[in-house]
Amino acid sequence: MEYAVLFLPLLGSILGYFGKSLGNFFSEIATSFFVSASAILSIVIFYNGITAGSYGNFKIFEWISSGNFVANWSINIDPLSSIMLVVVTLVSSIVHIYSIGYMSHDPYKPRFMSYLSLFTFSMLALVVSDNFLQLFFGWEGVGLCSYLLIGFWYKRNSANNAAIKAFIVNRVGDFGLAVGIFLIFYHLGTINYDEVFRLIPTLANKEINFLGFEYNLITIICLSLFIGAMGKSAQFLLHTWLPDAMEGPTPVSALIHAATMVTAGVFLVVRCSPIFEYSSVALNVVAVIGMITAIFAASVALVQNDIKRIIAYSTCSQLGYMFFATGVGAYHVAMFHLFTHAFFKALLFLGSGSVIHAFKDDQDIRNMGGVWKQLPYTWILMLIGTLALTGFPLLSGFYSKDAIIEFAFLKNTFIGNSAATVGIITAFLTSIYSWRLIFKTFHGKYMNKKIPIKETHESPLIMLLPLIFLAFGAIFSGYFFKELFIGENSESFWLNSIFFIENISHDHIPLWFLVLTPLLVIISIPVSYFLFVKDKKILDGFIEKYKKLYTFLLNKWYIDEFYEIILVNPIKKIGYIFWKKGDEGTIDRFGPNGISKIIKLISDKAVQFQSGYIYDYAFIMLIGLSALITYLIIY
Repeated sequence: MEYAVLFLPLLGSILGYFGKSLGNFFSEIATSFFVSASAILSIVIFYNGITAGSYGNFKIFEWISSGNFVANWSINIDPLSSIMLVVVTLVSSIVHIYSIGYMSHDPYKPRFMSYLSLFTFSMLALVVSDNFLQLFFGWEGVGLCSYLLIGFWYKRNSANNAAIKAFIVNRVGDFGLAVGIFLIFYHLGTINYDEVFRLIPTLANKEINFLGFEYNLITIICLSLFIGAMGKSAQFLLHTWLPDAMEGPTPVSALIHAATMVTAGVFLVVRCSPIFEYSSVALNVVAVIGMITAIFAASVALVQNDIKRIIAYSTCSQLGYMFFATGVGAYHVAMFHLFTHAFFKALLFLGSGSVIHAFKDDQDIRNMGGVWKQLPYTWILMLIGTLALTGFPLLSGFYSKDAIIEFAFLKNTFIGNSAATVGIITAFLTSIYSWRLIFKTFHGKYMNKKIPIKETHESPLIMLLPLIFLAFGAIFSGYFFKELFIGENSESFWLNSIFFIENISHDHIPLWFLVLTPLLVIISIPVSYFLFVKDKKILDGFIEKYKKLYTFLLNKWYIDEFYEIILVNPIKKIGYIFWKKGDEGTIDRFGPNGISKIIKLISDKAVQFQSGYIYDYAFIMLIGLSALITYLIIY
């Protein structure tokens, strides 16, 4: 069963790609069936783990063996990986089914479905690894698949540029991860999780020289690993690829943001929690970066107009929550939020795909409005996703997001109190931009001048059914799994899969703090309705008054422009110099171009002797005979 969970998506990918000669229908059925089967088996594994503690390590084969160094291909099933199996396969299977309808008119549909399944396999290989080498294989696999899927519509320059950007930015993070793995192997002689976690206390006081200064080795290892996580999970400074990834088809966005790719960074930090707990410096850095990301992405989302980009920045912000949760030691709470987030974020992305489908690929919310009666099912389902995202009471986001804020508050440290404050502010901003999206998309006056409102229509059933399933997860996943993940007896569930510290005790949290975030979330609904539907002049006046702030947020804090100035343009100039002086001026000039010029010159001269006169041919024969006699005399 464990082997099937991992390899069924790979089998589906192979059949989907090479079975394209059998038609789109075969590729759709093959990929969707095998990933769905993997999802069902993942749920069984998760259930068996909860009820019977059925965990274990299932060796596939010995990958590398050199002296004492051994790295296997294995399927490591523990509470942490079993949760990730459910998240990855369940959301992926839903995305596969949704794609049957969404990509129905695409001529390259078999290739798309195959890439989706390969993406799923790569993520599964990552989460079930029992060593850092297999994790790195899956890590690079999801990076490759994201490149293929973001740039799937390769005839668009914007899609190609976005794919290259994602690939390059992730290489920065991957370099950090590789350095961390090298340091672990060099100092411990192993890369297997169990052995590394057992030996890491021996390095607690070890220092190494880096750039002329002495640093704690574990801190350097943790920061290197976290740089890898920053790249994959789009944390501040390495986040720039994520909004541009919206150039890919909408199902890709849902898969990347809800179940694969961006969750890999959170998984890495949680998996390596026994290492991070030995470096308070690294944990503080993780928390600070998470806080900055949360507030940065939420502020930028307030003014974006592309429906998918708003949700993309929302993902970035929610990942910030997860990281500052790990930074304050709430690894189990971070995983709980990752679990609930998968449902409502996939619901919002696929719901936005339904809206885009209705507006014939127009993604600008300024060209929408007033279609809630035309798209009633999509409207209701996106309402559910929005309520869950904002943390509306009793929905999934309410349980997981508030738990992060409460845990940070209970730490009663400067970092903890700062994280709790940022979490509350970000929750309010999240509500504002989420309701802005809903009100400008579905309510108010119809603004599209190219498409008559009567031509907008609800999506087919094949696209709505996956949304309905995700809606149930967005409503109930928090309530039903809260006790298991973060309840009083949750330590018995997590076992040794993560570093576990004390649970949240609400007896130590003041009542005003418990009701503050939900109250802000509820208040934001009428405030948003008034600003974005009822009286837009107030907002227009505010924008006019604070135009610099609006422009600053609209341009995403000018991070891309900053990179353009300090990195992209200088590298382009250096590359141009090397190309003109080195490649063209030296290699081409004295290499292929130079040789070809000499040969052409000789050829042009030789042609002149081909005159047709006997005396010219006799002259050439005489020269040849003289050269031959000279050669024989000399040698």
